[in-house]
Formats: sequence, C-alpha cells, structure tokens
Amino acid sequence: MAVGFDGHDAVVNLASALPPMSRFLFRSAWRRCEHVRTEGSATVAEACRRAGVGQLVQESVCLLYRAGGPDWVDEDTPVDRFPAARGNLAAEANATGGVVLRFGWFYGPGARHSEQLLTLARRHLVLELGPPTGYLSTIHVADAGAAVVAALTARPGTYNIVDDEPLTERAFSDALSSAAGARPWLRGPSSAALLFGDRLTSLTRSLRVRNTRFVPRPGGRPSTRAHARGWRRWLDNRRFSPAEEPALGLLTPACPALST
Repeated sequence: MAVGFDGHDAVVNLASALPPMSRFLFRSAWRRCEHVRTEGSATVAEACRRAGVGQLVQESVCLLYRAGGPDWVDEDTPVDRFPAARGNLAAEANATGGVVLRFGWFYGPGARHSEQLLTLARRHLVLELGPPTGYLSTIHVADAGAAVVAALTARPGTYNIVDDEPLTERAFSDALSSAAGARPWLRGPSSAALLFGDRLTSLTRSLRVRNTRFVPRPGGRPSTRAHARGWRRWLDNRRFSPAEEPALGLLTPACPALST
C-alpha cells in the first residue's frame, strides 16, 4: 500500500462496511465494519507514514458524542466509549496528526439507509429512533463530498460535518413524510428504542451538533443547510419507479414496532 501512496500529497480513507439496517441490532453484524475501521485504518495510516504522505483524511461520525439533550454539541464535547464506537475511535486515533471528519447521518442519492427510510415513508411508516424531542444531525451526500475535497488542504484536527440546522426526531420524520408526499400512519419505535440499550446508543441519543469550526473557505457552508430542504432537493431530481425502490423487508425486521 505504501508503494501505491508514494508521490501522493494526500490520502482519504472513507472505507467502511456498515451492515443493512435489518442487522443493526446484532453485534455480530458490526464485526467487519469494526475490523475495517481498526486494522484497516491502522494499515492506511502506516502506509501514509512510510510513503511520506503529507495529509491523511479519516472518516468518522458525530454519533460518538455524549448525549447533549437540547444543548449544542461541538468538537470539544467529550465522546462516549460505548461498544459500537470502538471502530471509529480507533480510526480517529490512528489518524492522529491528520484530519478527522465526523459526519452526520448521510442522506441523498446513493445513501442506502436513507433510501430505505424514504421507502418506508412512502408507505406511511416513519422511523423515529429515540424521544421525539431529541436532536438528529445529518448531512447531504453532496455536502459531505465537498467537505472531503476541502479537507485535503485543511489544518490537522477534528471537524464536525453536518447540516447547519439539526432537526428533532419529530421534525425529521415530518420532513421525511412531507418529502415522500405520504401522511404517516405509524411512527416508531420512538422512546421505546431506548430499550435496546447500547445496541442503538449512537442512534437514540440527542445530538444537536454544531459545524462552525469547519469553514475551509469564505462561503464554505453546506449548500443544503437543513435536512428538511435536503430531502426536497433530492426528490426534485429523482423519481422512484417500483423496481428502483429499496425493499421494505430490509428495514422492518430490525424494528418490530414497524412490522406488519
């Protein structure tokens, strides 16, 4: 790998292996992802050092922070060390001296999990993970891509990459239903998701994440700014046919409250 990196000014490590949402509750489903983010990131970082690469950009997630309730969370907020966070924390440690990007929930074209959520919403089923008043921080894939490019010349450090305006779980589900053009008949599992404990810790906690530290250039704000407008932006440029829609069965087994 070091031979392949030789002569390059920067390396971006976005490697991951997220399981399908139907497997989120099974710890065994995360082993491959944890392996990629621990051993894999260590291999990339060591190859960068051997090749003399000047800038390493490492992907991570903002879901590592401790629950913040209604308060703003920034890069100085302590992270939590729950089981599902081990891989990301290891990847960040391996990238010491480089740039770490803590992304919010991805949504938009190609973000498989968001496509599954949209499919559910079009069928009047809306996912809420955690109390309705808890906050969720997201990022449109186009803005995430722009942030990666900007990070190639950013100062070393850790940066949150999220929309400007985090939504509550209820506002998130309302925005999703509105974009899908389907009134929700059922929302869930809401607060009941807390019963799954640390298996859903990263998804049920309230994280109102601030993104103001990462401003790589004048006007370098996310172009979408808010999740509610992001769904609309996506759907204005995409129309699902029945054959294109992600299978509903990929999601509902993980959420008994949503199963029919």
